[in-house]
Amino acid sequence: MRVALVHDYLMQGMRGAERVLAQMHDLYPQAPIYTLLFDPVKMGNTVEGWDIRTSFLQKLPGALKLHRKLFPLMPLAVELLDLRQYDLVISSSSAWVKNVRHAPQATHICYCYSPARFLWFWSEQYINSMQTGLVAKWLVRATLPGLRWWDKRSTPRVSHFVAISRTVQQRIRQYFGRDSVVIYPPVDTERFVPVAEDEDYFLIVGALNPYKRVDVAIEAFNRLGLPLVIIGDGPEYERLQALAGPTVQLLGWRGDEEVEYHIARCRAFIMPQEEDFGIAPLEAQSAGRPVIAYGAGGVLETIVENQTGLLFSEQTPDSLCATVRHFPTMSFDKQQCRDNALRFTTSRFREEFAEFVENVTK
Repeated sequence: MRVALVHDYLMQGMRGAERVLAQMHDLYPQAPIYTLLFDPVKMGNTVEGWDIRTSFLQKLPGALKLHRKLFPLMPLAVELLDLRQYDLVISSSSAWVKNVRHAPQATHICYCYSPARFLWFWSEQYINSMQTGLVAKWLVRATLPGLRWWDKRSTPRVSHFVAISRTVQQRIRQYFGRDSVVIYPPVDTERFVPVAEDEDYFLIVGALNPYKRVDVAIEAFNRLGLPLVIIGDGPEYERLQALAGPTVQLLGWRGDEEVEYHIARCRAFIMPQEEDFGIAPLEAQSAGRPVIAYGAGGVLETIVENQTGLLFSEQTPDSLCATVRHFPTMSFDKQQCRDNALRFTTSRFREEFAEFVENVTK
């Protein structure tokens, strides 16, 4: 069976979706990987030996730096990817590539991280966060109806949807009118393990995008006067740096070893955003560390409240402050946190996903 993998972008290092793609590549090592844009510097040695094939966008001058401004061209780039020679297409997508064309008789499985946030349910937040003038924001807003039409019209190209959580399963039904099965993403529980040392800081790790609401956490920890370490980079970095008080430290992007060190020793992992699933909180639990998270989305499926973490009910500094103040009154067992994370191992993902593929391609 001729297999192709398709991924939206390979541009930001090995984040959650890219680690899922790596597991898929291990299952189908001969499969080429089609993607809209590929930054070999950011991806580094992690993709060495992969057969990566890019869209025409890769050849545009400055495309890697300006990729966020190329979104009107994304549908065309997807339509021009040629996958007609494959029997099985597996798309790993949160936006575009689930809509690829392929041979009529081929099976297309979409592992869906979410219907595109900026198209379907976070449009205004994304537009308002753009550092551009009113005319540019108006132009972006004017393109959205056409993009939504294309996105929904193309979903019949997917034979089977696989959702990363029940939250995403509901969105797929709401926006695309399609059923799906849930297969949770893999968590590298061998990489994140408990250590004896404890250090006195709270931690955030992730891309600094608007929906991550890291500003909520910074405001809360400014008020509390407690140490908060933030690892990550993204379009919000400069704004967040300006908001940070003396107890909040933004470290920018860091390599795997430094991330592992900080996660294994933090007092708790902070998650102020609503995530579709959320691998980072499970990495923290795998390292025996509790999580303080906004109580919506995927964390409702991955955190056992009062046992492996605490949930705050409103996405505001006041609500987070109240929960962090309550945190010292609680006791969290490292092994209990790790045991919860072990429900989401890489081996479990590989077995479930391979079994699903086998069943739908018989």
